[in-house]
Amino acid sequence: MEIAVTPATEADRALIAGLMQFYVYDFSEMHPGELERFAVEPDGLFGPYPGLDSYRGEDGRWPLVIRRGGAPIGFVLINQVSHRDGGFVERNMAEFFVMRQHRRGGLATEALRQVLARHPGRWEAAVLARNTGALAFWPRALAACGVRDLVAVQGDGVHWTGPIWTFAC
Repeated sequence: MEIAVTPATEADRALIAGLMQFYVYDFSEMHPGELERFAVEPDGLFGPYPGLDSYRGEDGRWPLVIRRGGAPIGFVLINQVSHRDGGFVERNMAEFFVMRQHRRGGLATEALRQVLARHPGRWEAAVLARNTGALAFWPRALAACGVRDLVAVQGDGVHWTGPIWTFAC
């Protein structure tokens, strides 16, 4: 099936907020000691993603939707906030999410290829040290996408804990 990555529209706001519930749920297992941070609210949902509204037309922020055969299967949030020091970076992969049933078949790598083609430049992609799936995915996917000047640095433990890949495309 065909993968398409497109800019999110105003109509996609609720879609991304809904997919964000699955994203946060996936992350909750990586933070077993942070029950309060990943608590479900009285309506049965996780709280809203901090800053999601800033992806509505704010300069330096690009929300994208990943679709397979026209059906939504994930999202991408790109900003210009560095995981290394909180300063400016041309492109930062703030969030990259593909639903579990669509993983491990090359779809996420194809989605990444389209994201990078749509937003060329100097990039950062940071992965939480506990996210074993993403730790395996990112080096492989970046190599498959043919990025240049790939360098991995470790976060400082303050701004980020885990590897941060910098590259150009």
